[in-house]
Amino acid sequence: MRANPTKKLNPKIKAVWRISDAIAISAIAAAFIVPGIFVLLLEPSIAFFAEVYCLACLVLYITALVVFLFIVTPIRYVRWSYELSPDYLDIAYGIIWRKRFIIPFIRVQNTDTKQGPVLRAFGLSSVTVSTAAGSHVIPGLITAEANDVRDRAAEFARLAKEDV
Repeated sequence: MRANPTKKLNPKIKAVWRISDAIAISAIAAAFIVPGIFVLLLEPSIAFFAEVYCLACLVLYITALVVFLFIVTPIRYVRWSYELSPDYLDIAYGIIWRKRFIIPFIRVQNTDTKQGPVLRAFGLSSVTVSTAAGSHVIPGLITAEANDVRDRAAEFARLAKEDV
């Protein structure tokens, strides 16, 4: 059995994940709380039930924020690793369902880097390696390192195809 990959993501990815999770959780919470507020304002006869509903949504929102921002994010960071060898790319991640992908470079069709506004603010990028079976992403690398991984993966893929 192969050893687990050893390279870790940049620690700044934890802040990126926290911001992204907070935005997503807040949007979901707003979708549930806003209708309760409208009912509270427009239908005083059931104000008590609307208040209880809004309070329950608020408690769930705060609980979800605490769980995802302070418990899930550090575990997610520890479980993410990757390794780039001349023959394959090895990616391992997952909290409950552990996933491990070993991608032979002979199968790689495309490599690219991606950088959204939150990643850009932290100087990070993601590398995507595409095969016929799908795409695999390594998030949270410093942009220079992401470009290096992308270029090395593309070069290894080119060399692997020349050997055939």
